[in-house]
Amino acid sequence: MTPPPYYGQQPPPAAGNDKTTLWGVLGIVFAFCCWPLGIVFGVLSLLEARKVGKQPTLAYVTFGVIVLALIINIILAATGTLSNLTSP
Repeated sequence: MTPPPYYGQQPPPAAGNDKTTLWGVLGIVFAFCCWPLGIVFGVLSLLEARKVGKQPTLAYVTFGVIVLALIINIILAATGTLSNLTSP
């Protein structure tokens, strides 16, 4: 016989039922090609990791890639290199 759960605690999720890794990988992939979706999937990964008690490493990697790409785009735009890359 198992004891009743304590008030205010949620039961742990079933093993393999969390999508932390899925959201994290999708966040990293979309961080390279479509950064708004990368942010969405990164946030989903972060929230899911907190919910199931996992490390949110992939979410942090997603946010790091997006910030790095943003900094590179700002530098390229400020130096005029970005306009040279996009013009025919």
